[in-house]
Amino acid sequence: MKYDEISFRVRYGETDQMGVVYHGNYAQYLEMGRVEWLRKIGVSYKKMEANGVMLPVVSLNINFKKSALYDDLITVVTILKKTPMVKIEFDYKIYNQDKELLIEANTVLAFIDMKANKPMRCPDYILEKLKP
Repeated sequence: MKYDEISFRVRYGETDQMGVVYHGNYAQYLEMGRVEWLRKIGVSYKKMEANGVMLPVVSLNINFKKSALYDDLITVVTILKKTPMVKIEFDYKIYNQDKELLIEANTVLAFIDMKANKPMRCPDYILEKLKP
């Protein structure tokens, strides 16, 4: 469906003594891809939360293929898997500058009404932005 990609360099503080990216940092990379994906379709995470909607991660799966290294230029590819309902699901691939696949990942997030603290349907303004 909807596809986006962002690129950035691995920072020194994201790596261990051997210059390899610590595995926990990949969740942040996926979040960066997801937030930019939303921004590019015209949805601000900040405004969504100000309007009483939050999107916590309910599932995260990462398959590691190859390590990212300090100063690598990595690209996070974010793909909306299907039209969101109460949940929104993304697939990801992260590549290095040599186009080598580093990880494949998937996240599922739930739309939560912050006042009621209960799941809710995807807001209509997001669904409108996903129409062709």
